[in-house]
Amino acid sequence: MKYSLKDLTLEEKMRLLCGKDHWHIYDANGKLPVMHLSDGPNGLRKIDENRKTVKMTAMPNISVLANAWNKDLAFLDGATIADDCIDENVDVLLAPGVNIKRTPYNGRNFEYFSEDPYLAGQLARKYIEGVQSKGIGVSLKHYLCNNSETDRLQINSDVDERTLREIYLPAFEEAVKAKPTTVMCSYNMINGIYAAENKKYLKDILRDKFGFDGVIVSDWEAYRSAYRSVKASLDLVMPYDEKHYEQLKTAYEKGLVTEKEIDECAGRIIDLINYCKNSEKKVSTTKEQRHENAVEIAREGIVLLKNEGILPLKKGKISVCGTYAQTPEIGGGGSAYAETEFKQENLASLLQEHLGTQAEVKYCSDFILYNNHFSRRLKAAMQDAYESDIAVVAVGRDKTYESEGIDMPTTKLPFETESAIVNIAKNNPDTVVLLYAGSAVDMSNWIDLVKGVVYVGYAGEGVNQALAEILCGKTVPSGKLNESFALFEEDAIKNDYDGFTLKYDEGVFVGYRRFEKYGLPLLFPFGHGLSYASFEYSDIELTKNGDTDFTVSYTIKNTASVDAKEISEVYVKDVHSTVARPEKELKGFSKDLIKAGESKRISVDLNRRSFAYYSVALDDWRVENGWFEILVGASSQDIRLTKKIKIELPDETQFSLI
Repeated sequence: MKYSLKDLTLEEKMRLLCGKDHWHIYDANGKLPVMHLSDGPNGLRKIDENRKTVKMTAMPNISVLANAWNKDLAFLDGATIADDCIDENVDVLLAPGVNIKRTPYNGRNFEYFSEDPYLAGQLARKYIEGVQSKGIGVSLKHYLCNNSETDRLQINSDVDERTLREIYLPAFEEAVKAKPTTVMCSYNMINGIYAAENKKYLKDILRDKFGFDGVIVSDWEAYRSAYRSVKASLDLVMPYDEKHYEQLKTAYEKGLVTEKEIDECAGRIIDLINYCKNSEKKVSTTKEQRHENAVEIAREGIVLLKNEGILPLKKGKISVCGTYAQTPEIGGGGSAYAETEFKQENLASLLQEHLGTQAEVKYCSDFILYNNHFSRRLKAAMQDAYESDIAVVAVGRDKTYESEGIDMPTTKLPFETESAIVNIAKNNPDTVVLLYAGSAVDMSNWIDLVKGVVYVGYAGEGVNQALAEILCGKTVPSGKLNESFALFEEDAIKNDYDGFTLKYDEGVFVGYRRFEKYGLPLLFPFGHGLSYASFEYSDIELTKNGDTDFTVSYTIKNTASVDAKEISEVYVKDVHSTVARPEKELKGFSKDLIKAGESKRISVDLNRRSFAYYSVALDDWRVENGWFEILVGASSQDIRLTKKIKIELPDETQFSLI
């Protein structure tokens, strides 16, 4: 059935813009169907009528999905969550978030894809396509510059235009190509105007430049003025607040908003209702298969950061300690936390199953590291580590530490946790640390004392299954970091917030762009991740398809005896730019399964935007003539191949001729 705006009175149209309650859109007294919106993005988080969270499939957090660098898995993730939405009669999943990881202190980084806008945009687009392939709507969020949780309801993000266009807008621009049904505006101001009222970024850029024609919805209570929101083309205010309706009614009576403007907003909501209620919805996975999908994503999103010959585990006496080995933290806190009925099996038991009689695996301690009453348990862990061939320590940060609504005071693990790692490593230098966390960790106090580090992340309900396979070599690790890990946390961007304004003084130099510009030391660079295989890169070639369109081709050979997946990253460097540009920028990537001893030819396409910077003077993207370098690497700091090209566009496109 097709629903029409013509069937609604003016009052009903205005109320349609104001929601019905916390989770539902106004149904015009039965003229429209009930529309249910519900949280994501790491699995469906539905609150039932008793205000309890319904247990669903807890998928790996978006940060783990992004560490997989796999577009197919991004689609699978979205489609899997959509099946839970269909089962629970949810129409719109409030996900995904594509805010840039400007600073590692952001307590909500586990919900976001990357510090790099290209990677974030590519994966978000596929995630959205996955969800909407099942007829479920999404809400691309949090638009715009919600890069900190501190005082998020009123903070003003002070960002120059070029930085907005090159760093904070491109992920939204790319994701909009998937035609998301809704975009959610953020709480904060952008350059002095609240996101919900910011006509420049909602209408002029999101709608007119990027082509978004769906519903713009407020983050919950992220609104101030009813008529200014309508003028900015925000359609739906959530949750319901009678004051908002009265504001809108008064604004209409005063002539501040017209019925035509109300109709435009209400019409887009009607289009959303028609999409969600008339699209074909068909569940294609069982609950068991959804769990297996969660495990599959975790397998590729777990990152091997350090390995001095200690992994994979094969034999000997192995001690496993730490609470997370038994009850792992599967997600960050807040609206993105998905609860599950799945019961974790102790990591030590899973390791024993995989290794069999050639190893003796013992879970020796569940010491808790967030209080001061763990010394006896830690003593037992230290003793067992001393008596073992290998010690495995499962530690991290819980969902009260990394959560919506708060930023972290430090990227280091709690003092007690670091002390435990140091003391266990002193008793057995053959120690492997497993890190359950949602963002970058400062490891400077203990990294040199251990032989191996595995960044588990918040990998969902299948975490220990996937992790055990990786630790034992049944699965070859293939994840790579979506963000830079500073050697010292003081080198990361801080939130320079004075109570009014958060200044983005670093400009376009965010993440690896910043570390490379200032020569700051990295613990692990953007794009880093180890494998049990080894790869050789060779034979780079460029095929010119147009003035600024190229295909980069290169060969990767797996020189190991195991089949493995390799992520190759393509960066572009403007050698002699007349504006300040990063040393290089990610413009393409590929993840490929390469069998042992075999070679594979990889191709990655580059286009005009791969070479362009945003010119504020021209208010457009500009490619400057001159030399560029195409850099292909295994990480941002491990460049294997380089090729030079010269861009030669007509003189009339150039403004600063040399």
